[in-house]
Amino acid sequence: MRKRSRFLVVFVSALLLLGIAFAFDIPKGLARSAMDYEVWASDQSNSQAGASAPGVSGSFIWIWDSRDLNQQVKTGKPAAPIGCDGRNRPGTGPCNLYDVFPTSLKEYDTNGLTGNTLGNVSGFGRLHGVLSDPQNRYLNASFFAPDGGYVGIIDGETKEAVSLFRVSGTSEGRSVHMSFWNTNGSALLIANLNGKVLERIDIKRDRGGKIINAVFNKSASLGVGKNLQISDQPKVYLGKNSQGRSMIGSITGNYDLQALGNLTPNGLCKENGCGTGSDAPLGGRPMNMIICPVPADNGKVFVSFSGGGLMVADAKTTPMSIVGEYSNQFFNGAGCGGVQVSKNMWLNTGVGTSAAGATQSTYTIYDINTQAFGKTANAPNTPAPRVIFKDPNNTATGGNSSGQASNSTGQLPGVSTRRDAHGIAQTLDGLYVHAADRIQNRIEVFNTKTLAITSYDLTSADGKGNNIGPCASTSVPDYPRSLSNDPAPDLMQATPENKYLVVALRGPIPVSVNHASQGSCPGIGVIELTQGGASGKLVSVLRTSNTVDTVKVDIPAPGGYAYQGNEHSDIHNIAIRQKHHPGGSIFDFHIKP
Repeated sequence: MRKRSRFLVVFVSALLLLGIAFAFDIPKGLARSAMDYEVWASDQSNSQAGASAPGVSGSFIWIWDSRDLNQQVKTGKPAAPIGCDGRNRPGTGPCNLYDVFPTSLKEYDTNGLTGNTLGNVSGFGRLHGVLSDPQNRYLNASFFAPDGGYVGIIDGETKEAVSLFRVSGTSEGRSVHMSFWNTNGSALLIANLNGKVLERIDIKRDRGGKIINAVFNKSASLGVGKNLQISDQPKVYLGKNSQGRSMIGSITGNYDLQALGNLTPNGLCKENGCGTGSDAPLGGRPMNMIICPVPADNGKVFVSFSGGGLMVADAKTTPMSIVGEYSNQFFNGAGCGGVQVSKNMWLNTGVGTSAAGATQSTYTIYDINTQAFGKTANAPNTPAPRVIFKDPNNTATGGNSSGQASNSTGQLPGVSTRRDAHGIAQTLDGLYVHAADRIQNRIEVFNTKTLAITSYDLTSADGKGNNIGPCASTSVPDYPRSLSNDPAPDLMQATPENKYLVVALRGPIPVSVNHASQGSCPGIGVIELTQGGASGKLVSVLRTSNTVDTVKVDIPAPGGYAYQGNEHSDIHNIAIRQKHHPGGSIFDFHIKP
């Protein structure tokens, strides 16, 4: 009885505290502390001078506190980025990734030390993405430098490195485009783009959610290319991190030859021309470089490809297994946006990542029922994805069978008629999905219940074409005035209080997909949601800058402006880390004056 009474007292006290907080709308107290968060941004530019090319040597990570972000929106005072020395002090960032992951880290494979350190191996650079785990304790880091293939884990609170791996090398190559946490944080799912392998790191946690080991599981690997051979084993980097604590990580298992084989469970070539089976009908899958593996809450993962087509894999099996397959006429090429709304996965497709994408124009949104996939493989192209929206002017590329063969209007604002769908996010109530167009600087908004479509632009102050928006005033100083309002929105996410979307804004020297992503105000765009989430407007830009990078490029952005200045910052991805993770105690708060 005493225990029950004590529990009731605590429970009632908690309700009273929360009621007082909401009733009085305490601005810096209990209610708002639960919404405190950080915005993390990945800058693809080099963090070392003298690099041989864009995005090959280090990177910067930018982190802002939500209090500083809100102050900038309210007063215009620039938010100062946080550093990575563990003290979370504004004004000490951005963080050089070579400081977070020291070059002295030693390289190991399953046989032990290789004799290499992080400092003498190639391709550690181009931070393409960071994403918070479901527990809001850690962030992954995906490095996309050519032939690099690195993926790391960073402690969200202390900003120190926890783990670092290099993925498998195959007969097709090796690189990490993006990695995604599964929906309970028990695994990292890795898009080995050039290697054409979906790989997995199993995450071990204690009861409090702390990661106590990260295990690269070779046995889980699922090949999606043709005639794949493993040419280089995965690596783990161990030693002391920049704050003096030991890195963790290990490698286990053996590759499953059938999982690396040529055929899907339906007996069709995973990738066209495999030689041991027939190509899938309706275009098949002509180029299976993995773009993004987007996880659903039932353990399925939706894997998109550069040449179009889609595979649905069961990420919980070892090896991971194919349970759905689509040809590129059903799911067009180069999609890397996905959000789950209720039972449905919303996915997009945009322009190709190779040079051929310079004359493509693609903006398509699909959804697929995640519960339509079980333990065994569905028949090909079953169930068919629902086409939510397909721009009628899409080019006949990436599996799209209608339209013009090409569009050569480039990417200059006001000149280009091309489109490119990439970033996608949902409001927290799931009622609206916002999908960005990198070239046209526009956001399409889809009502997930009625499928009604509205839109707003990021170049005007009100999102409706009236008055000039904040990108123009924060544009790169040596950019042409006539082109200095070009946000080039990329990946984005809603903030925990559902007030804003934060979106990555690309730079004048775009490191990746440079034929569709040149922008004039690199940084983080703050979009204020309006009309209950049905619309929005760009209200502020957290500007980033990198003049450490000294690479000179002759044609930094085909079809755009031949910028030759010193600004190299190029933000591709953002992540939100809530400071008080959803699984924490209701008393896990602090009061600041």
